[in-house]
Amino acid sequence: MAAPKPGNRPANPQFSSGPCAKRPGWTIEALKGALTGRSHRSKPGKAKLEQVITLSKDILGIPADYRLGIVPASDTGAVEMALWSLLGARGVDMLAWESFGKDWVTDVVKQLKLTDVRQMVAGYGALPDLTAVDFSRDVVFTWNGTTSGVRVANGDWIAADREGLTICDATSAAFAMDLPWDKLDVVTWSWQKVLGGEAAHGMIALSPRAVDRLLNYKPSWPLPKIFRMASNGKLSEGIFKGETINTPSMIAVEDALDGLNWAKSVGGLEGLIGRSEGNLKAVADWVAKTDWVDFLADTVESRSCTSICLKIVDPWATEQPAEAQAEIAKKLTSLLEKEGVALDAGSYRDAPPGIRIWGGATVENADIVALLPWLDWAYATVKAG
Repeated sequence: MAAPKPGNRPANPQFSSGPCAKRPGWTIEALKGALTGRSHRSKPGKAKLEQVITLSKDILGIPADYRLGIVPASDTGAVEMALWSLLGARGVDMLAWESFGKDWVTDVVKQLKLTDVRQMVAGYGALPDLTAVDFSRDVVFTWNGTTSGVRVANGDWIAADREGLTICDATSAAFAMDLPWDKLDVVTWSWQKVLGGEAAHGMIALSPRAVDRLLNYKPSWPLPKIFRMASNGKLSEGIFKGETINTPSMIAVEDALDGLNWAKSVGGLEGLIGRSEGNLKAVADWVAKTDWVDFLADTVESRSCTSICLKIVDPWATEQPAEAQAEIAKKLTSLLEKEGVALDAGSYRDAPPGIRIWGGATVENADIVALLPWLDWAYATVKAG
């Protein structure tokens, strides 16, 4: 007998981990002020870009002496810019516990071909031994693993008197988690995650220590134009005042401003964190009373409040071959999409098969709560065959 369908449905079924759901109440009217057809180098164009920088610094509490710039190619471009521009001055510890962190390891080892590299890699669900990190070296890590749902709980493990730079990919953490800026020298993110902006634009924040490295260290490899933040020993200050290296989408800029202004309206960073943590709590309460599913993250402290990754633990599924387990997860998420209650809720392609629910600040708690009975229904339906 087929399981009965839940009576309530999420008002917004968009649970994608990027691009993520737009802020509540968003319509195309939010973009009516976009400077379409105008140069991004015009006075009003630069003013809008600078406003994105100013609002971002204000909401995130970025120290006044940090530079913040808008850069090409989303968070990926921002991370690559940091790796290519800053690494090589000293040894580097590369930390990874999910797909994108492993990509940065590959870049450093196989593309930049650095030799003094310590790879500290953990499997999905776990963190590497953070106590083994050597802060006399540069350190590269993701704050929150988008594809594993595993985050570092805080910055206590980072040495305040570090000699090297800390380079942090915070694309799924910025605006949803409290980042300790005094422990971070380079922080990157994109507009498409927690505030639900459009893709293709990244942001990079640099501490005074990172700026000093830029000005006093020249890599042995050539830098593409879109990576160059300094020239002839001088910082390209315009990048951090709205003069982008290449042409941005002014429609996407308008959308980013809309998201930032919405963020202020819900209480700024504290409000955004509260919304994301509330979504995690709703899922955690359901998982605690549900026997077929669990978090992919090994510990409560490392559970992400944005990219909430779940695994199927029912022996009926786990005792089947790997291919069959993947098919179960695929059928489950396909049912959710067919019913129109959860779109793009499958695990990342390189991650263990399961469910990934975006819980960032633009997702309403009521929609998370409405979705959970549908997960039970979908699993029961798949299991019943």
